[in-house]
Amino acid sequence: MAKLAGVTPKASSKWLNGESMPGGAKMLALASALKVRVEWLEYGRGEMLEGIAPEARPLSAQPTGIPAFPTEEDAEDAYVHIKQYSALLSAGPGHSNEHVEVRGTLAFKREWIRCMGLNPKNLKVIYAQGSSMEPTINDRDVLLIDESRVEPVDGQVFALFSENKGAIVKRLIFSDLEGWIIRSDNPDKVRFADLKVPNGDIHEHRILGRVMWRAGVL
Repeated sequence: MAKLAGVTPKASSKWLNGESMPGGAKMLALASALKVRVEWLEYGRGEMLEGIAPEARPLSAQPTGIPAFPTEEDAEDAYVHIKQYSALLSAGPGHSNEHVEVRGTLAFKREWIRCMGLNPKNLKVIYAQGSSMEPTINDRDVLLIDESRVEPVDGQVFALFSENKGAIVKRLIFSDLEGWIIRSDNPDKVRFADLKVPNGDIHEHRILGRVMWRAGVL
């Protein structure tokens, strides 16, 4: 293929692996050398060969409708871009985040978002700061928050806001005896003590969303 198109073996290997797509001139050269229509080779449209009726084509030559090479549009459609905010969720004493702005986006595979049952419209990316949630969440870890999940769930990690502490990330634990407990995963309970909240008062700590995913440096 490299010889047919007049390119390096490395370039043709990227075409075959779906990493890139031949440009217009190279696509024409390939179509001419392979004696097929360029529209069929590039997009999988119409007849493979010029002047052959569909009923006269061998079964192996029937077009599938799938492009021979993935286009940039196809690759882009495979990802969802979630807004990334400058706000910090404290894995420590709390953040006020008086001024918040969008800093860019983070790409997630659309199929993964679907399998997780998430709606991209409800998601945002925020960074953690502090050590109170170690080893689960470390300082400067990236967090994916689902803002539609604002009901407390026993054992899950949430982003919360309170007038006293500002924005924090903690695990919610429910106890039949003590009600809801806002807990840090860090085992040092001298520095990061549990905050016990009577069952009826959990909503005084506004739940901003549930943490669905995290990533960070090892």
